[in-house]
Amino acid sequence: MPLKRIVVLISGSGSNLQAIMDAIESGRTHGQIVQVISNKTDAYGLVRAANAGIPTTCIDHKAFASREAFDDEVRRCIDANQADLIILAGFMRILSSGFVQHFSGRMLNIHPSLLPKYKGLHTHQRALAANDQEHGCTVHYVTEELDGGPLLIQAVVPILENDDEESLQSRVHTREHVAYPLAVEWICADRVRFDEDGIHLDDELLPDSGFRLGYDA
Repeated sequence: MPLKRIVVLISGSGSNLQAIMDAIESGRTHGQIVQVISNKTDAYGLVRAANAGIPTTCIDHKAFASREAFDDEVRRCIDANQADLIILAGFMRILSSGFVQHFSGRMLNIHPSLLPKYKGLHTHQRALAANDQEHGCTVHYVTEELDGGPLLIQAVVPILENDDEESLQSRVHTREHVAYPLAVEWICADRVRFDEDGIHLDDELLPDSGFRLGYDA
């Protein structure tokens, strides 16, 4: 089976990018990151990629007259790399509907909450304010609905009595580095498909909440 060709979009430090790179390097994931694209020239993720010998591109969104014009340029770059899978790893841009439709079924994102709870920003603060007992992160396919695509994996963390926003964010971030590489590993192994019924893992239909990674997984 040929290696899946992966393009990763970043805007910042690239810690999830690093976790996926490490999984590929270890042989766990049958994929190859063929390009890392950032909309910010100072994104440290570009350094991580370059150090690993992965080609990088910076496409500054401020240089474009519209969101659609920027997205068109990113799309051209991804298509030139013949990507099988597009990974959003801290890419801080809301994508246009045309872009999302073009890559339908091939693009993943990770969100720091147990979706559908707490779409958008300030998820840790909102979970604490609601006195939730657990929190976590969700790997999902990207659709035109913000943080609303089909859910593949949820990694759960307990909310502890002495948690504040910073401590909770740190523990969720650690779980992201487990859940995201696992999702990529499954897709690269052709274990995942989704249709009108939902997402299937090894031909078994997952619940709407996706595959659940508990506290100790």
